[in-house]
Amino acid sequence: MNSNKPEYLIYFTLFHFLCCVNGFVWNGDTFRRKVSLEMNPGLTPPSVAPPGVSMLHTRALSHNDTLHFLFCSGGAPALLLIHTNSSESEVHVNWTKFLSTDPTGSVKVEPESSVQHRGALVFTNSVLSPYRLHEFEWDDVNKTVDYTHHTAQLCGRHASFSSNASLCLHFSAYDCSGREEAWPSLLHHANSSQLRVVLKGVMPRTNQSHFTLELQTVNEAGLLTQVDVHRSIDDEYTPSIFQVSEWVWPHDNSSSTVGFFQWKPVVYQKSLPAIEDATPCINSEPVTLPQAPPSRIIPAYFNQHHFTHGLNITFNVTSELTPNSTQYLSWTMLAGIGTPPSDFFSSLVIAIMAVGLGTPLILLAAGGVYICVWKRKRDTLGHYEPINQG
Repeated sequence: MNSNKPEYLIYFTLFHFLCCVNGFVWNGDTFRRKVSLEMNPGLTPPSVAPPGVSMLHTRALSHNDTLHFLFCSGGAPALLLIHTNSSESEVHVNWTKFLSTDPTGSVKVEPESSVQHRGALVFTNSVLSPYRLHEFEWDDVNKTVDYTHHTAQLCGRHASFSSNASLCLHFSAYDCSGREEAWPSLLHHANSSQLRVVLKGVMPRTNQSHFTLELQTVNEAGLLTQVDVHRSIDDEYTPSIFQVSEWVWPHDNSSSTVGFFQWKPVVYQKSLPAIEDATPCINSEPVTLPQAPPSRIIPAYFNQHHFTHGLNITFNVTSELTPNSTQYLSWTMLAGIGTPPSDFFSSLVIAIMAVGLGTPLILLAAGGVYICVWKRKRDTLGHYEPINQG
């Protein structure tokens, strides 16, 4: 039995190595949803929404639950997330009331008892000069909806902007896990959507201006909120960035979350960036705010039992004031329910690990085989055999 110990050690080590590599390679998410988009749900011709008011409804359906995303303008732009435990839940909008001076209660999801989680993200203010986003003139989302790829774009302009300046929000919904090609190439899953903030044509006042974006969230009472930072050794998909920030809402006395916003702390200053076009961004800690954000969808859907929190995302704008200044900023975040997607090791890192760990294992295996063969040969030669005298 002792002569077989090197072989057992080799097999045991190789088995665990292969299991680890297999785990890295196949750490994917196969869960899928059926995604559909609807513009201004329930508003039928000849009725039309007034300028500056749009509502894109994204319905992400599985066999036993539904995600509803409402991407809205009308005041400050907002993304409303609603998770129900029914595959039959529907959004209903009373447009007469929604467009009135008091939109309270004009948006509902039925059956109401199926709602598991509801939350909203609102883009309220920006500071390069101080701009209140509910004062922007917002374009009609309907002109940009791509029903095949589940994307849309909402662009707005301030009265003090130059003619070619704009602030745009690019929305994407997903039916399965994957990754966008454009940096920062955030990993997404079927329980998430993505918002990319793009500021174009706005000239910084100095060569070290700061651009600050204020985000506010509305959630149900009783939910805590915090921003967690996770670090990684892998930057293949987002070069030079080794961490991700997550604004999460965990259950009381639990590590599980009901909703999240996730981003990488990087801003790009070109639409097709190189590493040198990346600039860092930082966030403040979330604070409780005394009143709801100025977005029409908030009073339209939420009752009085909700909390508002806010934080700032600050970007260092290092573009020089020259004709060659990019005058461009792009920052991306995910919004979803449940657990945020977690990056696994890329194929490049797996290959490096395989070489780093595999080479010693191969040497160990070769040495073990040599020892086993040598011991067997020695045992065979040293074994007593009677000499045939006949």
